Amino acid sequence: MFTVVFIMSVRSFRVEQILKKLGGDIRDARKRRGITVQLMAERMGVTRVTVAKIERGEPNTSMGNYAMALYILGKADELEMLMDRTHDSLGLDLMDEKLPKRVRVSK
Repeated sequence: MFTVVFIMSVRSFRVEQILKKLGGDIRDARKRRGITVQLMAERMGVTRVTVAKIERGEPNTSMGNYAMALYILGKADELEMLMDRTHDSLGLDLMDEKLPKRVRVSK
């Protein structure tokens, strides 16, 4: 007897669009800086195939590889601030909703 396991891959069309745009933007930024795919791969410590996957926006490419590409292109600071709490207006709004109506002094 054996068990069949189905692995379901849940994908979001919107996420795929975002990754394709990000990949294209990374490709364009690399070209504007005069960096070849080979040099980018060497700086990242990956293969040219991995760089190509990033530039196509493939969702199965690791976040670490995307982050390293952004770092090499001088965009690490923007990545670092992406979900910083000071820019998380939804999170701050949700926290504000939980504030007490009034504050009392303890006796």
